[in-house]
Amino acid sequence: MLYSEKVMDHFTHPRNVGTIENADGVGEVGNAKCGDIMKIYLKIDDGIISDVKFNTFGCGSAIASSSMATEMIKGKPLSKALELTNKAVVEALDGLPPHKIHCSVLAEEAVKAAIKDYYDKNGIEYDKTQFPDCESCGHCSDGSCGL
Repeated sequence: MLYSEKVMDHFTHPRNVGTIENADGVGEVGNAKCGDIMKIYLKIDDGIISDVKFNTFGCGSAIASSSMATEMIKGKPLSKALELTNKAVVEALDGLPPHKIHCSVLAEEAVKAAIKDYYDKNGIEYDKTQFPDCESCGHCSDGSCGL
């Protein structure tokens, strides 16, 4: 079997799909050229992610990765959400095929982009090394993906 039961479950029954009106932080990564686009919306109360929603345009692995990532950060402090790694998302999904690992990277980066957006909107100081820039991430060669 190519995909684990958890991947299939999060693909066919994704959690936290939708948008949050007046979200405290929004992160969008990817583009149509790369094939996958993820947008994550955060509601933050006293430094805790009280709600999270996502919209993903992409393959089943991208949808499952988005769904799992939102489950993993909901109810967590921002500091813990920033520790989310694509490896943790893959492990929580009981694995992804090697050619689909980039989907978990997009999920990690969408979460971080939403947190960075929240920090920027609220003038909160942060360690810039926690947020990769396009030149260093290696996701695409021409910088077109938005990561």
